[in-house]
Amino acid sequence: MPLQTPDTVSTLRDVLSHCRTLAVVGLSPQWNRPSHFAAKYMQAHGYRIIPVNPLVARDGGDILGERAYASVTEAARAMKDQGVAIDMVDCFRKSEDIPPLAEEAIAVGAKCLWLQLGVFNEAAGMKAEAAGLQVIENRCVKIEHARLFGGLGWVGVNTRVISAKRLRQLPY
Repeated sequence: MPLQTPDTVSTLRDVLSHCRTLAVVGLSPQWNRPSHFAAKYMQAHGYRIIPVNPLVARDGGDILGERAYASVTEAARAMKDQGVAIDMVDCFRKSEDIPPLAEEAIAVGAKCLWLQLGVFNEAAGMKAEAAGLQVIENRCVKIEHARLFGGLGWVGVNTRVISAKRLRQLPY
């Protein structure tokens, strides 16, 4: 069974509307890295960001004002104590690193496994889909959010989404 690719606007909009707590694997503390920029954008738009970075977690550090964790499993345990569930595992890692992350996403009960631009792993994606997760590959969560919720249209970028209706409820 081939991996289902959610290329529809409605699927991406649904995922970004319902997945509000993101475990960002590979989140860098350096402000100029893509993972940091994307996570900061999502945090500014009302999403809860949970950094997963073993090097920062080892020293007990934080990123974007949130404590960093060594793994998705460790983050899920800590969040469970706070009454928070991880909705999305957003992966800023190489394609080869995805299978164990998919396993962790399944184990913690995430709703979505999001693989950033240039990241593909069909076997891991199929396993996650079989477990009921929505799998999105080769897309940037920040770009898709801006495209679908109005950020890009304000600066004249053609988002291919035409609507004269204002959203009744802002997603953040």
